[in-house]
Parts: sequence; structure tokens; C-alpha cells
Amino acid sequence: VQLQASGGGLVQAGGSLRLSCTASGRSFSSYPMGWFRQAPGKEREFVGTINWNGDSTYGDAVKGRFTISRDDAKNAVYLQMNSLKPEDTAVYFCAAPSHPSLVVVPTTEDEYKFWGQGTEVTVSS
Repeated sequence: VQLQASGGGLVQAGGSLRLSCTASGRSFSSYPMGWFRQAPGKEREFVGTINWNGDSTYGDAVKGRFTISRDDAKNAVYLQMNSLKPEDTAVYFCAAPSHPSLVVVPTTEDEYKFWGQGTEVTVSS
């Protein structure tokens, strides 16, 4: 199983960026899929997760600005980031748990087994 995150880059504060995460090795259509981020010198932080049916949950720092979506036909999940702030600067990771679930909404690192390599986002002021 591999998760490949892409779409990071440099953007000015107030701008937008869309990250993609493509999965291979199995279908993740019945899995919740998550996004985390890690800023330099800080611990990994929960960004959000999307459930199998499209329902999403977000961390307080990004609520109202970020949106997660999924395209199961492409085995992909996306993170649309709007109104970006310098404090959003981090490496962003997509992740999937070890088992599919129609109930659990995982929001902590230890609930996820598969991780992408990360894509770097830098927001300039």
C-alpha cells in the first residue's frame, strides 16, 4: 500500500492551494482518510478526516478554511486550503487506517497505519 501526496508549494498569505493524495495497492473507498501536518519544531497536528460517505471532521486551526474531498474512482483524497496563513506552513501528510470503517472517525496519529511521504506547504506573509 502506498499513499502519494502532492500539490505543495509556496503561496502568499490569503491564497489557496489544493493538495492531492493518491492511494495504490488497495481500494480505500470504505476507509476514512486523514490529513495531518507538521510544522518545523512542532508535533504532528490533525488537520481533518473524511469518512467513507463524504462526511468530514476538521481540527480547530483549519475549520472553515480547509475542505477535504474524495474521489473513490481515482482512489484519491484532496485537501483544499483557502485563506492560508503563515502558521499553516508545514509538511502535510495524508494517511489511512489499517481497516475500513463505516463508523469510526479517526483523529489521532495512532489510529492511522498508512502514511504518505508528505508535501511541503510554505505560506509567506
